[in-house]
Amino acid sequence: MKKAFSYLWPLTRRFSSEYNGTLEVTWLNGKKVLDSKNANYSYGSLQRVLDFGLSHTKADRGAEILVLGLGGGSVLPLLRNKYKYLGKITAVEIDPEVINIAETEFDIEDHSPLELICEDAFKFVQNASAPYGLIIIDIFIDIKVPLQFYSTGFWENIPKLLNQPGIVLFNAGINSANEEEVRQLTKNEALQLEFRKLENVHGTNTLLLGMKK
Repeated sequence: MKKAFSYLWPLTRRFSSEYNGTLEVTWLNGKKVLDSKNANYSYGSLQRVLDFGLSHTKADRGAEILVLGLGGGSVLPLLRNKYKYLGKITAVEIDPEVINIAETEFDIEDHSPLELICEDAFKFVQNASAPYGLIIIDIFIDIKVPLQFYSTGFWENIPKLLNQPGIVLFNAGINSANEEEVRQLTKNEALQLEFRKLENVHGTNTLLLGMKK
């Protein structure tokens, strides 16, 4: 009934988050989406942006995948259903309320094998050891990527977690935000990553594709 009614009028539930303020889950035109105050977090425009990035990504379909920044989990059906990735997915999300929403509102358990870890992604990559064929970094607080996720201290750990040849997909910002940080990251030869920049994806986002050298 809610799905059918949503074609006539959006239906919204609100959740309070320590990290993200007020989050909204809305039935809209027969589909659920997760939004923050100013941004789509899952299953709307963000999912289309990640879909575009994955369409340019040729990673091992059987290797393990690391997702840093889960949101509502809209990247999971893309990986499983559209792009046929079979390996275990480890999803790291700092916000327990976001994990709760992903589990109760978006049925992410359907995309097993899946491990959920409630932890700061910056700290997680310092101690992780499993080799991954694909790492997806999609970490926003509303419309901003926290600055630490452009830092050398974060990125020096990423190649260590990739197998050979591993790939990282980074949702690097909206509307040319942090252009200087993105430029410095792509020019950092010490990272052992060869970057390809995808600009103005769906009119908004900058994506980086990095392949381990």
